Amino acid sequence: MNVSNKVILFNPRAVSNLNYRIPNSILQIAASIEGKYDWVIVDGNCEKDPWLKIKTYLETGEFAFFGSTVMPGPQLKQAIPITKKIREQFPTVTNVWGGYFASNQYKVAMGSPYVDFVINGPGDHAFPALLDALTNNKPYEFIPNLIYKTPDGEIIKTTKETLVDQNTLPDLPYAKLNQFYPIKSYLKPTHLGRQTIAYHSSLGCPFTCSFCAVVPIYEARWKGKSAKTVYKDIKFIKDNYGGDAIEFHDNNFFVSEKRTVEFSKLIKSENMTWWGEGRIDTVDKYKDESLKIMRESGCKMIFLGAESGNDEILKEVDKGGKQTGEQIKAFAARMKKFDIIPEYSFVLGFPGPDDETVMRRIDEEIAFIKTIKEINPATEIIIYLYSPVPTEGSDLYKKIIEAGFSFPQTLEDWLAPSWENFDLRKNPLTPWLTPEMVDKIKNFETVIHAQFPTSTDPKVTPFQRKVMKALSAFRYNSGIYKFPYELKALQKFWLRYRQPELEGFATENDV
Repeated sequence: MNVSNKVILFNPRAVSNLNYRIPNSILQIAASIEGKYDWVIVDGNCEKDPWLKIKTYLETGEFAFFGSTVMPGPQLKQAIPITKKIREQFPTVTNVWGGYFASNQYKVAMGSPYVDFVINGPGDHAFPALLDALTNNKPYEFIPNLIYKTPDGEIIKTTKETLVDQNTLPDLPYAKLNQFYPIKSYLKPTHLGRQTIAYHSSLGCPFTCSFCAVVPIYEARWKGKSAKTVYKDIKFIKDNYGGDAIEFHDNNFFVSEKRTVEFSKLIKSENMTWWGEGRIDTVDKYKDESLKIMRESGCKMIFLGAESGNDEILKEVDKGGKQTGEQIKAFAARMKKFDIIPEYSFVLGFPGPDDETVMRRIDEEIAFIKTIKEINPATEIIIYLYSPVPTEGSDLYKKIIEAGFSFPQTLEDWLAPSWENFDLRKNPLTPWLTPEMVDKIKNFETVIHAQFPTSTDPKVTPFQRKVMKALSAFRYNSGIYKFPYELKALQKFWLRYRQPELEGFATENDV
């Protein structure tokens, strides 16, 4: 092992309860080089100032590589300035970025003078191959899943590797992570349990929704670990570090009914509650028996991309499969039978031919959401404003470019607060949405969250729920959503109301 070529693996600070998720993505990269290169992990979520620790490592002269996962939004606030400082103060260190932002916005990343390489998608093979090539002065031009810039400034993307069998990958080095940051500190109380494990059991998604950032990276491919492997990993964490609940942060956990049922049967005896993300048109194909087994195993809630109740919009955004407005309603009713809470996310503010059409569609979506709550009041509603992603070639992307939308041209521009909110889907910066439209969406969101406070926020007392419901009833029933200042004030100062779309399930104890 060459100690002069050590690797710093950096997980930039995210937001709220994301601070306490086990850093699975960077840990998987660590597994890919375990036994080949000595590595350390710096978790920005656990450091007051991660630069101080990174600088201390670099000053030893033993670290030749800096690898950072970079998601859009808050992570950029640490990834960009720290990578820049490394180039300025330690110019011989090679900076490698991975993650959704790096892959989707590779042109702006490679246009900077301080990002040397981008891992385009999974790095299980690409990252160790790149380190080997650079360490041994060998060519790297034929390494799959790599983006780099030639001396004359041309950006090169190598071929994409077929997703590998996830069961063949090495085990994640939890024991070594525990040396840097106690794993127990990541297992914080949430709506699901007192010690919630975060876990990724699969990569990608087999669908091509044109509004989804996953599509350009995985190109409608999906690979999942076997049910036995998932159970083995969860069991290992539980037995060694604790855990009574699981958040599966797969892009699409429920692709395979067979795998889901097998895992449910295995995990049932562990008495754990769990949550995952899926598609309505996929889970709706599950047999009743499968849904029953899932619930008995501890499946409490499923995050589902409803996106829209408008069939025309669903078609425009390439919502693959056969999802329709009627199916969305029927599925909400079906979940009620099995006592599984459907967490529906809706995306409002897609582009339209004119302002009148866009506003009409917003009004229709609001009415549709209220219908869902009538069908199944337990349904959690998550509302996003549409934020474009660079799915080049899609009709939707062509429309947004024609409408005058453009992404920042430099990494420094991405640090503007407006673009952080853009990536959190709270500030669209899209030219077709007028202030009136945005206000209507946000005001309705305030009202519906007052009328139906999320069940994922346990600190809201029954009395507070009763008061909020009474105060918001007139607005909700009459459709008068303008200027709900009284509700906003109560949610902010009285309830300290949690926004599940931004903060997930964590309780007030994790802040």
